[in-house]
Amino acid sequence: MRTVLVTGTGGAGRTTVAAATALAAAREGQRALLLTADPDGTPETLLGIGALRPVPGRAADRLPWSVPVEVTPGLWAARIVTDHWFRDELTALQERGRGALDMLGATPLDGEELTALPGMASFALLRALRMAQTAPPGAGWDVLVVDMPPASEAIGVLALPEQLRRYLRRLLPAERQAARALRPMLAQLAGVPMPAQKLYETAERWERELAAVQGVIESEATTVRLVVDPGPLADRALRTARAGLALHGCRVEEVIANRLLPTGTADPWLAALSGQQQAALKELYEQWAPAVPVRELPHLGRDPQGVGDQPATGDEPGPDSAAGPRPAGLAALAEVIGAPRPRPDRPAPDPWTVEDRLADDGILLWRLPLPGADRDALTLVRRGDELIVTVGPFHRVLPLPSALRRCTVSGAGLRDGWLQVRFSPDPDLWPKRL
Repeated sequence: MRTVLVTGTGGAGRTTVAAATALAAAREGQRALLLTADPDGTPETLLGIGALRPVPGRAADRLPWSVPVEVTPGLWAARIVTDHWFRDELTALQERGRGALDMLGATPLDGEELTALPGMASFALLRALRMAQTAPPGAGWDVLVVDMPPASEAIGVLALPEQLRRYLRRLLPAERQAARALRPMLAQLAGVPMPAQKLYETAERWERELAAVQGVIESEATTVRLVVDPGPLADRALRTARAGLALHGCRVEEVIANRLLPTGTADPWLAALSGQQQAALKELYEQWAPAVPVRELPHLGRDPQGVGDQPATGDEPGPDSAAGPRPAGLAALAEVIGAPRPRPDRPAPDPWTVEDRLADDGILLWRLPLPGADRDALTLVRRGDELIVTVGPFHRVLPLPSALRRCTVSGAGLRDGWLQVRFSPDPDLWPKRL
Protein backbone atom coordinates (compact mmCIF):
# COMPACT_ATOMS: atom_id res chain seq x y z
CA MET A 1 0.00 0.00 0.00
CA ARG A 2 1.18 3.51 -0.80
CA THR A 3 1.27 5.54 2.44
CA VAL A 4 1.64 9.33 2.66
CA LEU A 5 2.19 10.96 6.05
CA VAL A 6 1.27 14.65 6.02
CA THR A 7 2.82 16.80 8.73
CA GLY A 8 4.39 20.23 9.01
CA THR A 9 4.58 23.37 11.08
CA GLY A 10 1.69 24.26 13.36
CA GLY A 11 -1.27 25.91 11.65
CA ALA A 12 0.16 25.42 8.16
CA GLY A 13 -2.86 23.57 6.80
CA ARG A 14 -1.83 19.92 7.24
CA THR A 15 -5.42 18.63 7.23
CA THR A 16 -6.25 20.57 4.06
CA VAL A 17 -3.19 19.22 2.23
CA ALA A 18 -3.89 15.67 3.43
CA ALA A 19 -7.49 15.88 2.19
CA ALA A 20 -6.38 17.31 -1.16
CA THR A 21 -3.76 14.55 -1.53
CA ALA A 22 -6.34 11.81 -0.89
CA LEU A 23 -8.80 13.46 -3.29
CA ALA A 24 -6.14 13.67 -6.01
CA ALA A 25 -5.46 9.94 -5.63
CA ALA A 26 -9.18 9.13 -5.81
CA ARG A 27 -9.56 11.23 -8.97
CA GLU A 28 -6.88 9.09 -10.61
CA GLY A 29 -8.97 5.96 -10.01
CA GLN A 30 -7.31 4.77 -6.78
CA ARG A 31 -9.08 3.73 -3.59
CA ALA A 32 -7.86 6.26 -1.02
CA LEU A 33 -8.42 6.40 2.73
CA LEU A 34 -7.90 9.72 4.51
CA LEU A 35 -7.10 8.95 8.14
CA THR A 36 -6.98 11.95 10.46
CA ALA A 37 -5.67 12.34 13.98
CA ASP A 38 -7.35 15.75 14.24
CA PRO A 39 -9.70 15.53 17.26
CA ASP A 40 -12.05 18.36 16.22
CA GLY A 41 -14.44 18.71 13.31
CA THR A 42 -12.05 20.30 10.81
CA PRO A 43 -11.86 17.28 8.46
CA GLU A 44 -15.65 17.01 8.30
CA THR A 45 -15.95 20.71 7.46
CA LEU A 46 -13.31 20.45 4.75
CA LEU A 47 -14.92 17.41 3.17
CA GLY A 48 -18.50 18.54 3.64
CA ILE A 49 -19.60 15.39 5.49
CA GLY A 50 -21.22 14.45 8.79
CA ALA A 51 -19.43 13.48 11.97
CA LEU A 52 -16.93 10.61 11.79
CA ARG A 53 -18.11 8.18 14.48
CA PRO A 54 -16.45 5.17 16.18
CA VAL A 55 -17.14 1.61 15.09
CA PRO A 56 -19.45 -0.23 17.52
CA GLY A 57 -18.34 -3.75 18.38
CA ARG A 58 -16.04 -5.91 20.45
CA ALA A 59 -12.37 -5.04 20.97
CA ALA A 60 -11.33 -8.26 19.24
CA ASP A 61 -12.73 -7.21 15.87
CA ARG A 62 -12.85 -3.40 15.91
CA LEU A 63 -10.38 -0.99 14.32
CA PRO A 64 -8.78 2.06 15.95
CA TRP A 65 -10.65 4.44 13.64
CA SER A 66 -14.23 5.57 13.07
CA VAL A 67 -16.57 4.10 10.48
CA PRO A 68 -15.04 5.06 7.09
CA VAL A 69 -17.33 7.42 5.18
CA GLU A 70 -17.26 7.46 1.37
CA VAL A 71 -16.91 11.15 0.56
CA THR A 72 -16.80 10.82 -3.21
CA PRO A 73 -16.15 7.85 -5.52
CA GLY A 74 -12.80 6.34 -4.50
CA LEU A 75 -12.29 8.50 -1.38
CA TRP A 76 -13.09 7.41 2.20
CA ALA A 77 -12.42 9.31 5.41
CA ALA A 78 -12.06 8.15 9.02
CA ARG A 79 -10.79 9.50 12.33
CA ILE A 80 -8.51 7.74 14.80
CA VAL A 81 -10.64 7.25 17.94
CA THR A 82 -8.13 7.03 20.76
CA ASP A 83 -10.63 6.95 23.67
CA HIS A 84 -12.73 4.11 22.25
CA TRP A 85 -9.66 2.13 21.16
CA PHE A 86 -7.99 2.49 24.57
CA ARG A 87 -11.18 1.53 26.41
CA ASP A 88 -11.72 -1.61 24.36
CA GLU A 89 -8.05 -2.64 24.44
CA LEU A 90 -7.84 -2.30 28.22
CA THR A 91 -11.12 -4.16 28.67
CA ALA A 92 -9.82 -7.00 26.51
CA LEU A 93 -6.54 -7.03 28.46
CA GLN A 94 -8.46 -7.41 31.72
CA GLU A 95 -10.36 -10.35 30.23
CA ARG A 96 -7.15 -12.09 29.20
CA GLY A 97 -5.61 -11.58 32.63
CA ARG A 98 -8.72 -12.32 34.66
CA GLY A 99 -7.10 -15.30 36.40
CA ALA A 100 -4.10 -13.32 37.61
CA LEU A 101 -6.30 -10.39 38.67
CA ASP A 102 -8.57 -12.71 40.67
CA MET A 103 -5.54 -14.25 42.39
CA LEU A 104 -4.40 -10.75 43.39
CA GLY A 105 -7.87 -9.77 44.56
CA ALA A 106 -8.08 -6.92 42.04
CA THR A 107 -11.36 -5.31 41.02
CA PRO A 108 -11.62 -4.93 37.23
CA LEU A 109 -12.33 -1.49 35.80
CA ASP A 110 -15.60 -0.88 33.97
CA GLY A 111 -15.38 0.37 30.40
CA GLU A 112 -17.48 3.43 31.24
CA GLU A 113 -14.93 4.68 33.78
CA LEU A 114 -11.92 4.39 31.46
CA THR A 115 -10.41 7.39 29.71
CA ALA A 116 -7.34 7.39 27.49
CA LEU A 117 -4.08 8.15 29.27
CA PRO A 118 -1.67 10.81 27.96
CA GLY A 119 0.37 9.42 25.08
CA MET A 120 -2.24 6.87 24.00
CA ALA A 121 -2.98 8.87 20.83
CA SER A 122 0.49 7.97 19.55
CA PHE A 123 -0.11 4.24 20.07
CA ALA A 124 -3.55 4.44 18.46
CA LEU A 125 -2.02 6.16 15.41
CA LEU A 126 0.68 3.50 15.08
CA ARG A 127 -1.91 0.77 15.47
CA ALA A 128 -3.94 2.38 12.69
CA LEU A 129 -0.90 2.46 10.40
CA ARG A 130 -0.45 -1.26 10.96
CA MET A 131 -4.11 -2.24 10.64
CA ALA A 132 -4.61 -0.33 7.38
CA GLN A 133 -2.04 -2.63 5.77
CA THR A 134 -3.75 -5.86 6.82
CA ALA A 135 -6.97 -5.64 4.78
CA PRO A 136 -7.36 -8.58 2.38
CA PRO A 137 -6.63 -7.91 -1.32
CA GLY A 138 -9.53 -6.17 -3.04
CA ALA A 139 -11.10 -5.10 0.26
CA GLY A 140 -8.64 -2.43 1.35
CA TRP A 141 -7.24 0.77 -0.11
CA ASP A 142 -4.54 1.57 -2.65
CA VAL A 143 -3.44 4.79 -0.94
CA LEU A 144 -3.45 5.69 2.76
CA VAL A 145 -3.09 9.39 3.55
CA VAL A 146 -2.56 10.15 7.24
CA ASP A 147 -3.19 13.62 8.64
CA MET A 148 -0.44 13.60 11.27
CA PRO A 149 0.16 15.91 14.26
CA PRO A 150 2.65 18.81 13.92
CA ALA A 151 6.14 17.79 12.82
CA SER A 152 7.89 17.63 16.20
CA GLU A 153 5.14 15.41 17.64
CA ALA A 154 4.86 13.33 14.47
CA ILE A 155 8.58 12.55 14.49
CA GLY A 156 8.28 11.34 18.08
CA VAL A 157 5.43 9.02 17.07
CA LEU A 158 7.36 7.59 14.11
CA ALA A 159 10.39 6.97 16.34
CA LEU A 160 8.38 5.01 18.93
CA PRO A 161 8.46 1.49 17.40
CA GLU A 162 12.25 1.38 17.17
CA GLN A 163 12.66 2.83 20.66
CA LEU A 164 10.20 0.42 22.26
CA ARG A 165 11.74 -2.58 20.52
CA ARG A 166 15.11 -1.58 21.93
CA TYR A 167 13.64 -1.31 25.44
CA LEU A 168 12.12 -4.80 25.10
CA ARG A 169 15.46 -6.27 23.98
CA ARG A 170 17.20 -4.71 26.96
CA LEU A 171 14.58 -5.67 29.55
CA LEU A 172 13.91 -9.16 28.17
CA PRO A 173 17.10 -10.17 26.33
CA ALA A 174 17.62 -13.32 24.30
CA GLU A 175 19.18 -15.07 27.32
CA ARG A 176 15.68 -15.32 28.82
CA GLN A 177 15.32 -18.63 26.98
CA ALA A 178 17.51 -20.29 29.60
CA ALA A 179 15.29 -18.99 32.40
CA ARG A 180 12.21 -20.49 30.78
CA ALA A 181 13.45 -24.02 31.50
CA LEU A 182 13.49 -23.23 35.22
CA ARG A 183 9.93 -21.95 35.45
CA PRO A 184 8.16 -25.33 35.95
CA MET A 185 10.52 -26.17 38.81
CA LEU A 186 10.10 -22.71 40.35
CA ALA A 187 6.31 -23.03 40.08
CA GLN A 188 6.42 -26.34 41.99
CA LEU A 189 8.63 -24.87 44.71
CA ALA A 190 6.47 -21.76 45.10
CA GLY A 191 3.18 -23.63 44.82
CA VAL A 192 1.69 -21.00 42.46
CA PRO A 193 1.95 -20.49 38.69
CA MET A 194 4.87 -18.35 37.60
CA PRO A 195 3.63 -15.23 35.71
CA ALA A 196 6.83 -15.01 33.64
CA GLN A 197 5.43 -17.10 30.79
CA LYS A 198 2.60 -14.62 30.18
CA LEU A 199 5.09 -11.78 30.43
CA TYR A 200 7.36 -13.25 27.77
CA GLU A 201 4.45 -14.14 25.51
CA THR A 202 3.14 -10.58 25.78
CA ALA A 203 6.59 -9.17 25.06
CA GLU A 204 6.93 -11.37 21.99
CA ARG A 205 3.53 -10.24 20.73
CA TRP A 206 4.52 -6.61 21.23
CA GLU A 207 7.79 -7.24 19.42
CA ARG A 208 5.95 -8.65 16.41
CA GLU A 209 3.49 -5.77 16.31
CA LEU A 210 6.19 -3.11 16.73
CA ALA A 211 8.34 -4.75 14.04
CA ALA A 212 5.37 -4.71 11.66
CA VAL A 213 4.67 -1.01 12.32
CA GLN A 214 8.36 -0.17 11.92
CA GLY A 215 8.30 -2.07 8.62
CA VAL A 216 5.48 0.19 7.39
CA ILE A 217 7.36 3.34 8.41
CA GLU A 218 10.62 2.17 6.83
CA SER A 219 9.04 0.94 3.59
CA GLU A 220 9.89 2.76 0.36
CA ALA A 221 6.14 3.06 -0.16
CA THR A 222 5.85 5.36 2.88
CA THR A 223 6.79 9.01 2.40
CA VAL A 224 6.24 12.36 4.10
CA ARG A 225 4.67 15.50 2.71
CA LEU A 226 5.86 18.44 4.76
CA VAL A 227 3.50 21.44 4.87
CA VAL A 228 4.63 24.97 5.69
CA ASP A 229 3.03 28.40 5.62
CA PRO A 230 6.08 30.34 4.31
CA GLY A 231 7.32 32.97 6.70
CA PRO A 232 10.30 33.82 8.93
CA LEU A 233 8.85 32.07 11.99
CA ALA A 234 8.33 28.79 10.15
CA ASP A 235 11.86 28.60 8.71
CA ARG A 236 13.63 27.45 11.88
CA ALA A 237 10.87 25.00 12.79
CA LEU A 238 11.11 23.46 9.33
CA ARG A 239 14.89 23.10 9.59
CA THR A 240 14.50 21.30 12.90
CA ALA A 241 11.81 19.05 11.46
CA ARG A 242 13.97 18.22 8.46
CA ALA A 243 16.86 17.15 10.69
CA GLY A 244 14.56 15.06 12.89
CA LEU A 245 12.97 13.27 9.92
CA ALA A 246 16.40 12.54 8.45
CA LEU A 247 17.70 11.24 11.78
CA HIS A 248 14.91 8.65 11.87
CA GLY A 249 15.18 7.74 8.19
CA CYS A 250 11.85 9.25 7.08
CA ARG A 251 11.73 10.08 3.38
CA VAL A 252 10.34 13.55 2.55
CA GLU A 253 8.53 13.32 -0.78
CA GLU A 254 7.61 16.99 -1.16
CA VAL A 255 7.58 20.28 0.68
CA ILE A 256 4.22 22.02 0.29
CA ALA A 257 4.31 25.82 0.50
CA ASN A 258 0.69 26.50 1.41
CA ARG A 259 -1.57 29.58 1.23
CA LEU A 260 0.62 31.64 -1.09
CA LEU A 261 -0.74 35.11 -1.76
CA PRO A 262 -0.62 36.58 -5.27
CA THR A 263 2.25 38.81 -6.28
CA GLY A 264 2.10 42.14 -8.10
CA THR A 265 -0.83 43.55 -6.12
CA ALA A 266 -1.25 47.32 -5.71
CA ASP A 267 -2.47 46.94 -2.13
CA PRO A 268 0.55 47.87 0.09
CA TRP A 269 -0.59 45.69 3.02
CA LEU A 270 -1.12 42.64 0.81
CA ALA A 271 2.10 43.38 -1.07
CA ALA A 272 4.09 43.36 2.19
CA LEU A 273 2.67 39.98 3.21
CA SER A 274 3.27 38.56 -0.26
CA GLY A 275 6.84 39.87 -0.29
CA GLN A 276 7.52 38.20 3.06
CA GLN A 277 6.16 34.91 1.72
CA GLN A 278 8.23 35.13 -1.45
CA ALA A 279 11.42 35.72 0.55
CA ALA A 280 10.66 32.65 2.66
CA LEU A 281 9.75 30.68 -0.47
CA LYS A 282 13.15 31.48 -1.96
CA GLU A 283 14.79 30.08 1.17
CA LEU A 284 12.72 26.91 0.82
CA TYR A 285 13.94 26.33 -2.71
CA GLU A 286 17.55 26.95 -1.69
CA GLN A 287 17.33 24.50 1.21
CA TRP A 288 15.33 21.69 -0.43
CA ALA A 289 15.34 21.81 -4.22
CA PRO A 290 16.21 20.02 -6.40
CA ALA A 291 16.68 16.98 -4.11
CA VAL A 292 13.16 17.45 -2.72
CA PRO A 293 10.51 19.18 -4.87
CA VAL A 294 8.84 22.29 -3.49
CA ARG A 295 5.19 22.59 -4.53
CA GLU A 296 3.28 25.87 -4.28
CA LEU A 297 -0.40 25.98 -3.28
CA PRO A 298 -2.28 29.25 -3.79
CA HIS A 299 -4.41 30.93 -1.18
CA LEU A 300 -8.02 30.34 -2.23
CA GLY A 301 -9.37 33.44 -0.53
CA ARG A 302 -11.20 31.35 2.05
CA ASP A 303 -11.01 27.97 3.74
CA PRO A 304 -11.98 25.24 1.26
CA GLN A 305 -15.24 23.42 1.94
CA GLY A 306 -16.33 20.30 0.11
CA VAL A 307 -14.60 18.27 -2.59
CA GLY A 308 -16.16 20.11 -5.54
CA ASP A 309 -14.93 23.10 -7.49
CA GLN A 310 -17.44 25.56 -6.08
CA PRO A 311 -16.44 29.19 -6.71
CA ALA A 312 -15.86 31.73 -4.01
CA THR A 313 -18.77 34.12 -3.54
CA GLY A 314 -18.59 37.63 -4.89
CA ASP A 315 -18.85 39.13 -1.41
CA GLU A 316 -15.59 37.49 -0.30
CA PRO A 317 -12.41 39.49 -0.94
CA GLY A 318 -10.05 37.68 -3.20
CA PRO A 319 -6.85 38.58 -5.05
CA ASP A 320 -8.43 37.57 -8.35
CA SER A 321 -11.80 39.24 -7.81
CA ALA A 322 -11.32 41.42 -10.87
CA ALA A 323 -11.05 38.28 -13.02
CA GLY A 324 -14.29 36.81 -11.61
CA PRO A 325 -14.97 33.99 -9.16
CA ARG A 326 -12.22 31.46 -8.59
CA PRO A 327 -12.45 27.83 -7.40
CA ALA A 328 -12.46 27.49 -3.61
CA GLY A 329 -13.01 23.77 -3.03
CA LEU A 330 -10.55 20.99 -2.33
CA ALA A 331 -10.64 20.02 -6.01
CA ALA A 332 -8.74 23.21 -6.87
CA LEU A 333 -5.92 22.19 -4.49
CA ALA A 334 -6.03 18.52 -5.49
CA GLU A 335 -5.38 19.48 -9.10
CA VAL A 336 -2.26 21.40 -8.10
CA ILE A 337 -0.94 18.98 -5.50
CA GLY A 338 -1.38 15.79 -7.52
CA ALA A 339 -1.62 12.18 -6.45
CA PRO A 340 1.34 10.40 -4.78
CA ARG A 341 3.69 8.79 -7.26
CA PRO A 342 3.87 4.97 -7.16
CA ARG A 343 6.68 3.50 -5.06
CA PRO A 344 7.63 -0.14 -4.39
CA ASP A 345 6.47 -1.61 -1.08
CA ARG A 346 9.83 -2.92 0.13
CA PRO A 347 12.36 -1.93 2.82
CA ALA A 348 14.07 1.33 1.93
CA PRO A 349 17.86 1.22 1.53
CA ASP A 350 19.83 2.26 4.59
CA PRO A 351 20.95 5.89 4.08
CA TRP A 352 23.74 5.48 6.66
CA THR A 353 26.77 4.18 4.78
CA VAL A 354 30.30 3.11 5.76
CA GLU A 355 33.13 4.28 3.50
CA ASP A 356 36.37 2.30 3.59
CA ARG A 357 39.37 4.65 3.73
CA LEU A 358 41.74 2.26 5.44
CA ALA A 359 44.20 2.14 2.55
CA ASP A 360 44.51 5.94 2.18
CA ASP A 361 43.75 7.41 5.61
CA GLY A 362 43.62 4.42 7.96
CA ILE A 363 40.00 5.09 8.93
CA LEU A 364 36.44 3.98 8.27
CA LEU A 365 33.99 6.82 7.64
CA TRP A 366 30.34 6.47 8.71
CA ARG A 367 28.29 8.94 6.68
CA LEU A 368 24.91 9.96 8.09
CA PRO A 369 22.62 12.36 6.14
CA LEU A 370 21.36 15.08 8.50
CA PRO A 371 20.20 18.00 6.34
CA GLY A 372 18.96 20.91 8.41
CA ALA A 373 20.99 19.93 11.48
CA ASP A 374 22.61 22.71 13.50
CA ARG A 375 26.19 22.04 14.56
CA ASP A 376 25.59 23.64 17.96
CA ALA A 377 22.56 21.41 18.62
CA LEU A 378 24.28 18.16 17.59
CA THR A 379 25.86 15.75 20.10
CA LEU A 380 27.36 12.27 19.72
CA VAL A 381 28.06 9.69 22.41
CA ARG A 382 29.67 6.28 21.86
CA ARG A 383 28.20 3.74 24.24
CA GLY A 384 29.51 0.22 23.75
CA ASP A 385 28.31 -1.00 20.36
CA GLU A 386 25.94 1.94 19.91
CA LEU A 387 26.19 5.55 18.79
CA ILE A 388 23.76 7.94 20.47
CA VAL A 389 22.93 10.86 18.15
CA THR A 390 21.02 13.91 19.41
CA VAL A 391 19.86 16.61 16.99
CA GLY A 392 18.04 19.40 18.80
CA PRO A 393 15.05 17.77 20.54
CA PHE A 394 15.41 14.48 18.64
CA HIS A 395 17.37 11.50 19.87
CA ARG A 396 18.27 8.15 18.32
CA VAL A 397 20.38 5.20 19.46
CA LEU A 398 22.05 3.56 16.47
CA PRO A 399 23.67 0.11 16.62
CA LEU A 400 27.11 0.25 15.05
CA PRO A 401 27.81 -1.86 11.96
CA SER A 402 29.95 -4.88 12.84
CA ALA A 403 33.16 -3.45 11.39
CA LEU A 404 32.84 -0.23 13.42
CA ARG A 405 32.39 -2.11 16.70
CA ARG A 406 36.07 -3.03 16.52
CA CYS A 407 37.07 0.62 16.12
CA THR A 408 37.35 3.72 18.25
CA VAL A 409 35.85 7.09 17.36
CA SER A 410 38.62 9.40 16.19
CA GLY A 411 36.55 12.42 15.18
CA ALA A 412 33.37 13.72 13.61
CA GLY A 413 32.17 16.64 11.50
CA LEU A 414 29.01 18.08 9.99
CA ARG A 415 29.46 19.25 6.42
CA ASP A 416 26.91 20.03 3.70
CA GLY A 417 24.14 18.24 5.59
CA TRP A 418 26.19 15.09 6.24
CA LEU A 419 27.40 13.90 9.62
CA GLN A 420 30.70 12.11 9.05
CA VAL A 421 32.04 10.06 11.96
CA ARG A 422 35.62 8.80 11.69
CA PHE A 423 36.53 5.40 13.18
CA SER A 424 40.07 4.10 13.65
CA PRO A 425 40.68 0.34 13.99
CA ASP A 426 41.37 -0.78 17.56
CA PRO A 427 44.68 -2.71 17.44
CA ASP A 428 43.46 -5.08 20.15
CA LEU A 429 40.31 -6.02 18.23
CA TRP A 430 41.15 -5.51 14.57
CA PRO A 431 42.39 -8.54 12.60
CA LYS A 432 46.16 -8.47 12.20
CA ARG A 433 47.50 -8.07 8.68
CA LEU A 434 49.51 -11.01 7.36
